[in-house]
Formats: sequence, structure tokens, C-alpha cells
Amino acid sequence: MESSQSPDGRSAAEPTLGDAMPAPTQATQPWERDVLERLVMSTIEERRRARRWSIFFRFVGLALIGLVAVGLSGLWHGAERQVAAGRHTALVELTGVIDAEAEASADTVNSALKSAFEDKNTAGVVLRINSPGGSPVQAGIIFDEIKRLRGKHPDTPLYAVVEEICASGGYYVAAAADRIFVDKASLVGSIGVLMDGFGFTGTMEKLGVERRLLTAGSNKGILDMFSPLPDDQREFALKMLDDIHQQFIVAVRSGRGDRLKESPDLFSGLFWTGARSVDLGLADDFGTVDSVARDVIKAEDVVDFSTRENLAERLARKLGASAGAAASRAVRAWTDGPRLR
Repeated sequence: MESSQSPDGRSAAEPTLGDAMPAPTQATQPWERDVLERLVMSTIEERRRARRWSIFFRFVGLALIGLVAVGLSGLWHGAERQVAAGRHTALVELTGVIDAEAEASADTVNSALKSAFEDKNTAGVVLRINSPGGSPVQAGIIFDEIKRLRGKHPDTPLYAVVEEICASGGYYVAAAADRIFVDKASLVGSIGVLMDGFGFTGTMEKLGVERRLLTAGSNKGILDMFSPLPDDQREFALKMLDDIHQQFIVAVRSGRGDRLKESPDLFSGLFWTGARSVDLGLADDFGTVDSVARDVIKAEDVVDFSTRENLAERLARKLGASAGAAASRAVRAWTDGPRLR
């Protein structure tokens, strides 16, 4: 069957706006038809406009996703190290609590130090410290690595620059430096060891809770927070802390030598301002990374060798590591281990 064509070229079967409108009757006046036509046209135009904006926002969204992906690519693959063509000062950061599972771990810091010392254009290394302390094991490993690298590279000095705080384990590490520079208001010192926890034996008695702890070995449950602390176990823990404290003191004495001004409080766990730490021989002078690079090392260009977590590692730490940490805590002793804090 052939389809007929209208005078304007449209198929007879193709609907038009006029076809959609009711034919004029006695109840439909021409002005009403005109209003209805305008209303329908307005609705069509509004839908077209909404479609155009939808397409526009889709393109904007894709563009933003692309920009974010490009911006995060640097974080995903790790921060790019600055590049200096010639002689420079190498910077390594030690920030936060020193712990095997933290960014300020011995593996992370020592890797950066090794790269800094091995760079043929490094004139000197600055270790910038902002740390309240942490694990004596991790701090000791960093201390030993600094001593090893200095022996291997005798012409490359390492200076510690303290900003806000260099306490306990942080100072343990700083003591390995050739010189320590501070700000007048920095906090320095706290040469001591602690191990803390809680005891709930009285609370359990009031609540009528019975502790059922089965061990093979008379001291296997030592420092259990739900059990009384016998005098012999207390003495054992204090002796262990004293041993670690003596290791700390030996490290500080070996690093600082006759610069220390001996006093009864020096190794008591107290801490002092940067100005006072210079008087006590815990630090040598006042300075910043830039001033040490410029005036001491004589190489103003500073290249950051610090190893930082990339995005993948941060996601793994936040998502996966939290479950692992919970499991680790479940099998760990009821009290935290010794800390240089």
C-alpha cells in the first residue's frame, strides 16, 4: 500500500503538533488552542534543554574523573624524587611515632638514608626529625644504620635538624648525627623507657567476673591486666626496662661524647626546650634545614630523598592492615611493649 504525502512533504501517517491538538469545537476557542500549543512547545523545549545539560554534565564528570586519575597517579606510584643536576644537600624525614608498622619505620628511613648517601652529588645529609619516640628496636636499627653509612661514606656528614619535637626514640636516632640543630622552642630529650597498661582486678571483683587464665609456664601470663601483678613479675619488668634504658644511655653517650653536660636529670626521662638542650650538650646549635644546607654543608639545593607511602599502600594500610592489626593485637600481650616515649 502506498503512503500518501501531504503538500509539505510529510507522510500522512506522521503525527504533527496539530494532530496532537484537539480540533476546535464550540467548547475549544482558537485562543485556547494557541495556549495549548505554546504549552506543548514549552514542554518539548524544556526536555531538549534538560537533555543538553545532561550531556554537558556527563562530559564534565568524565573530565573531572580524568583529572583526578592524573592527579592520583603520582600518589599511586609514589612521590617523584626531586632531581638536582649538581651538588646538593640530601633531606630525609623522620616524622611521627617510630614503629615497624608506621611511616617512620626503620625500613623506610634506612632506605631513604642509603639512597641519600649513595647519590654521587650528595654533599651532606640532613635528617629532619619531628617525633615523640616509639619502638626502641626500630630507633636502634636506624641509629646503627646511620653509624654504618657514616663509616662507609666518611666525607658525607649527617646532621639532625629538630623542628617541633625530638624526644625519646627520636632523640635516640638524633644522637647518631654528627651535629644536632634545634629551634629555641623545640622539645628535646626524654631519655627513658616506659611500658604501660591497665589493671582491672578490683573492677572484676565488684562485677563478680571470674578470670580463667590457663598457662603452661608460671610466668606466661605476666602483666595480664585481669590478674594481680606479683612483686617478682614487677621486678622482672622493671629490670627489663632498665636494661633497655642503659642501651639508650650508651647510644647517647657514644653519639654525643664529651659534649654532654652531665647532670642527675639528664637520663631521667625529662625533656627540655631547644635552648636548654644546647646548654646541656644534647644539641649543638640553632638551625633549620635551609640554614644548615646553606651555611654548614654549603649546598643550598635541597633534594628530598624521603620514602613516602603511595596511594596503594595507604589503602592497604587502612583497609587490609586494620584487620591484620586487630588479629595481631588479639594475640599480643595485654600491655604494650617497651616504648621510648
